[in-house]
Amino acid sequence: MNEVASQKNRILIVDDHPLFREGLRQMIERNPEWTVCGEASNAGEAMAAIQSQEPDLVIVDISLGGASGIDLIKTIKAQYEELPVLVISMHDESLFAERAMRAKAMGYVMKHEPAKTVQTAISKVLAGSLYLSDKMSSAMLSKFMLGKENEPGSAIETLSDRELEVFRLLGQGKGTRQIARELNLTIATINSFRARIKEKLNVKSSGELMLHAMRHSLQEGTVNSGSSK
Repeated sequence: MNEVASQKNRILIVDDHPLFREGLRQMIERNPEWTVCGEASNAGEAMAAIQSQEPDLVIVDISLGGASGIDLIKTIKAQYEELPVLVISMHDESLFAERAMRAKAMGYVMKHEPAKTVQTAISKVLAGSLYLSDKMSSAMLSKFMLGKENEPGSAIETLSDRELEVFRLLGQGKGTRQIARELNLTIATINSFRARIKEKLNVKSSGELMLHAMRHSLQEGTVNSGSSK
């Protein structure tokens, strides 16, 4: 590695969509002070790349094959406490940003945001600052000022990180067996999660749960596509 390259901030991209990784890589490397030191599509690849490449920043998506991005953030921070993590995801920040920050991510950006916003987020996190959108910062500050930082805003917010991941996959039309395979868990464990989700959301039947999950998935997709226009 030459001296110029070694002086650049090294960034690892973790996302299971190759096309998005390529676009993000191109954007990052337009900045002469940054370089992409590696890419990964899942948690296992990410942890191996962190060990071998020693990045200065890890960019993580919420949706990954196997472990979720939230789980990956927790694993990263448990092993590399000082390594900053920035989330760039299609999932609505109103539901996932606070969870990511509780997992010790230092920022959250939605994928529909313009390149300039992503660049600002990367710069801030590399400098040791937090990054959230103005809307999300105001929402979290309001909850804190009102002493409601630990109070969920909706029934869905009462779900644990893993329950929310199962709920999200149900919303994609995936069955118990497929979810168990994707999350590397047993069918019995997924059934247990489903039961707890039904209880927390006050849903009586499996069919009603699927409809609720699919409706939420469609609403989240509408938010994301509508915001990107």
